[in-house]
Amino acid sequence: MLSNNFKINKCDKCVYVKTKNKSYVIIYFYVDDMLILGNNKHMIKSTKNNLTNKFDLKDLGVADIILGFKISWISNGLVMS
Repeated sequence: MLSNNFKINKCDKCVYVKTKNKSYVIIYFYVDDMLILGNNKHMIKSTKNNLTNKFDLKDLGVADIILGFKISWISNGLVMS
């Protein structure tokens, strides 16, 4: 992750962040799962491609539940409950 310009979050060592201009990608690792999110589809796709080239990954698509939280998409964002 560090070789791809990601920074480790100081509060949670399972979170990595990469920023470029006003775009960002955040990766959260939990045991053998990860959640990738960001505000730039190209950066997200590039990150997924880089990880897929180095590791055996399975893309499960858009998250609807993570760590017991249900993710619901609404018109101006998302809600976690």
